Amino acid sequence: MVIWLIGISGAGKTTLGNKINNHLKSNGKKCSIIDGDEVRKFYNNDLGYSKNDRISNIKRIMLSVYFLEKNDIISIVCNISPFQFLRDFAREKFNDYNEIYLQKNIQIAKKNDIKEIYKNNLNKTSIVGIDLNFEQPKNSDITINVDNESEEESFQKIIDYINKKLEKDVFKI
Repeated sequence: MVIWLIGISGAGKTTLGNKINNHLKSNGKKCSIIDGDEVRKFYNNDLGYSKNDRISNIKRIMLSVYFLEKNDIISIVCNISPFQFLRDFAREKFNDYNEIYLQKNIQIAKKNDIKEIYKNNLNKTSIVGIDLNFEQPKNSDITINVDNESEEESFQKIIDYINKKLEKDVFKI
């Protein structure tokens, strides 16, 4: 199973991804979280934030996810993933791809800016949602408007979705 959290910076992908990872592990599931920022750090930040560099980073993530899925390890991916063609590619390549769109208003993200992405990078690098378009997902499995609910409510929606998806499976949590 691949649980891919998408959305602009500040949408809560890493926060929710870590909660999902901890929940699954506490229920005895083999899983791994893959965060786009961590993948960049692993490669010594050799990629920038242009469209082509973002595509390359997502492809690196996909390869990791591919091997995890082949070994029956649940992948929890936290990545902006702004391009529909790569989301379509993921859906085609992975056996059990689950796209969760964390919908966030860009103005609220800029105001809250916990990681200071917007503050520190405005007019320096391409920022998805400002300089680079975040292509609205065409077929996410869940869309969560994170501005209108608590972190716990969003987390519970994701867990409910996973349980429903796996209710016929021995994986049920």
